[in-house]
Amino acid sequence: MSNRCTWAGPEQIYLDYHDTDWGVPEYNSRALWEKLILDGFQAGLSWLTILKKRDNFRRAFAGFDPNIIAAWGEDDVQRLLQDKGIIRHRGKIEATITNARVWQKIEQRVGFDTYLWNYVGGTPQLNHWKAQEDVPTFSELSTQISKDLKKEGFKFCGPTIVYAFMEATGLINNHLVTCPRHADVQRLVRD
Repeated sequence: MSNRCTWAGPEQIYLDYHDTDWGVPEYNSRALWEKLILDGFQAGLSWLTILKKRDNFRRAFAGFDPNIIAAWGEDDVQRLLQDKGIIRHRGKIEATITNARVWQKIEQRVGFDTYLWNYVGGTPQLNHWKAQEDVPTFSELSTQISKDLKKEGFKFCGPTIVYAFMEATGLINNHLVTCPRHADVQRLVRD
């Protein structure tokens, strides 16, 4: 694919992620939660590191089933701290368990998918960035979502993490206008 967003590559796993996953509108509550958790683990690291470990994370975290993870305790934290296939950060592991419990409350109350998509009125924000240096790392909206998630009890969800999450899950379309995926992902929006 020519004219990809300039951040994609050069490794094939990164190119594949850009070409098939990044920016695609995600409407599944569990999948949205998984991506938010992975973005939290990415804090301070490169996304490429997370991509390379994503299958290990899925194995270690029970397929990112928040209903399973919500019941975990210190024994599970200790088990995960020994797992060389993931990022072994106690704070992020403990936050994942806490966030699973918060997800359950939001899911039961309104649906985690509905909760998040309501911020954009159910339709992704369509941006028209021409150069990667024009793309911000956070926005007023990501700051608001971050504050609201923290009020709910979420951890590791600052404005920059939330903005990256919004890009990844298609809440905003931040593919550069020169990238073929800009139009492709826009066609995937629900009516």
